Amino acid sequence: MNPLKKFRWSAALAFAACALVGAATVHASTYPSKPIKLIIPYAVGGSTDQTGRLMAKSLSERLGQAVVVENRAGAGGTLGQDFVAKASADGYTLLFSAAGPLTVTPHTYAKLSYDPVKSFEPIALVATQPLLLAVKPGLKADSVAELIAQAKANPGKLSYGSFGNGSAAHLAGEYFKTLAGVDMVHVPYKGSGPALVDLVAGQIDLMFDVFSTSAPLVKAGKLRALAITSTERSPQFPQVPTMQQAGVAGFEAGTWFGLLAPAGTPRPVIDKLSAAVNAALGEKELQETLASQGASVRGGTPEQFRSYFLAEYDKWGRIVKSAGVTAD
Repeated sequence: MNPLKKFRWSAALAFAACALVGAATVHASTYPSKPIKLIIPYAVGGSTDQTGRLMAKSLSERLGQAVVVENRAGAGGTLGQDFVAKASADGYTLLFSAAGPLTVTPHTYAKLSYDPVKSFEPIALVATQPLLLAVKPGLKADSVAELIAQAKANPGKLSYGSFGNGSAAHLAGEYFKTLAGVDMVHVPYKGSGPALVDLVAGQIDLMFDVFSTSAPLVKAGKLRALAITSTERSPQFPQVPTMQQAGVAGFEAGTWFGLLAPAGTPRPVIDKLSAAVNAALGEKELQETLASQGASVRGGTPEQFRSYFLAEYDKWGRIVKSAGVTAD
């Protein structure tokens, strides 16, 4: 190439690069200049929706623009995920998701319209929420050890419910079966509510359920909690041991909530949103609400969230494969 042409070409590339950096800087300095849409891939009223709406309220106050919640429920949360994956990467369409559609569903569906790892930019991990191992009132097992002994003495006789095939509750049950070396029958339901109704009625024997929905029934004496799936005991149930304390080494499960953006969203925008989320997590109202749901406040950098997410993705992928779980 002619030296003069080569110089001009190099200069043009350098100018273009500077222009892109400058545009991103300007975008970040003026962002947000209009309302932000926050997609929640579940119906109104659930724990993800409740937490997402609190976060939207706090972000609105901190960013100076309305953060408008839009529920796009369906297909186990994958419809909302797909919508955000295909949205413009400008910071004005965000995803508030629970763990399932990002770390479990990708391993149970033969094909998805989005890539959980490549389609999104992690912004911040908001909170983690454990599950409670609850048993029906009449089950003759007052501890996890007694439950395991009963399951081993009666292989295939005990049944455990879940709020759907491939759900966190289902995989926690499979995880328990693997680590404890027991055989139990899985009974999937279309939601936590119907499963809990049957558990209270004694139609199924046990269930790993989200803390926020099962805890009230335990407090009311309608169910008994044998263990919690977090690494620490819950302040609401200090007498209930963790699964590891109960003798199931290595057992940790549950769900989490996080904020993500479409892949390609400018890093300065990601950083601005991450800072806003971390500031919001210091607010008393949000902390108290999460605590009432049995959740723990997390926060941190986008890199920390990405590392946590990838570890969870790999962990549940192995469990799904080992259990042979597939979507209905």
